[in-house]
Amino acid sequence: MTLLIGSFTIGLILAILALGIFISFKIFNSADITAEGSVTFGAAIAAALIVAGVSPLLATLIAFLGGMAAGAVTGILQTKFKINSLLAGILVMTALYSVNLHVMGKSNVPLLTETSLITYFEKMLGSIFRMPAELNIAGWMVPSKDISALVCIFTIVLITGILLYLFFKTNIGTAMRATGNNAQMIRALGVSTNGMIVFGLALSNGLIALSGALLAQYQGFADVQMGIGMLVWGLASVIIGEALLNDKSLGFLITGTIMGSVVFRLLVAIALRWGMNPNDLKLITALFVFIALTLPYILGKIKMKKAKAQTSLK
Repeated sequence: MTLLIGSFTIGLILAILALGIFISFKIFNSADITAEGSVTFGAAIAAALIVAGVSPLLATLIAFLGGMAAGAVTGILQTKFKINSLLAGILVMTALYSVNLHVMGKSNVPLLTETSLITYFEKMLGSIFRMPAELNIAGWMVPSKDISALVCIFTIVLITGILLYLFFKTNIGTAMRATGNNAQMIRALGVSTNGMIVFGLALSNGLIALSGALLAQYQGFADVQMGIGMLVWGLASVIIGEALLNDKSLGFLITGTIMGSVVFRLLVAIALRWGMNPNDLKLITALFVFIALTLPYILGKIKMKKAKAQTSLK
């Protein structure tokens, strides 16, 4: 049960990362590799500030703003300097590796003895509901701190998803979505598509950095290597979520992205539980993404063959 709750919690934390990648991938049709630097950047900022005695809430918000700054740089490289979106992301991601080392001062910053945002929430729930050290859930004794962490992260993800949905319903959000769909049309209406791209990538990487800040506080450390493979994770979450709900409306896409991240984390946890070598984790992750990408195509082919067979019989 503890493993299941932990998987749900990490899946929800990375759902915020997936929402950030959703913006670049589904809105702007570009897989922004800046994400792999931004998630570590957010973790590095939050960890360094918390260790320095800054409030965890303030440190998390600053991490979000730091991620926005990184995303804005990528957007400026694309729009002002006309650098290919993939190359712009690679440039910023590479630069962020050194920036992260400077922010942390070393390759790893432990937070196990520090007060985090999750610790605050745990104390608040404990004072309100007077929870014991362990709770009985379906016959399993689960530490109350794990339940508190899950409730805390779920609340943050819920608020983030709702705010993102409401944002995309505003004039700016609608213009951003239109920029990804038909830049020429929205430009003719007097909207700065370059501005929309810069702001969209800034928002995307802000959410990714927020995810990194929460992940560092939950795991108890920030590491300079923690961003490796996160882009693939986010893409898998978006694709799996879209396949799960099979609905293209905005609300379902956002909900599906969150669900996709949790399901993907559960699949990884099951694979580890079955004795998979942790060294093969990235390989298994890539395999899951490959299946998620190719499954809709394969299913479409099967449907076409069935339709042709029924037509020939008539």
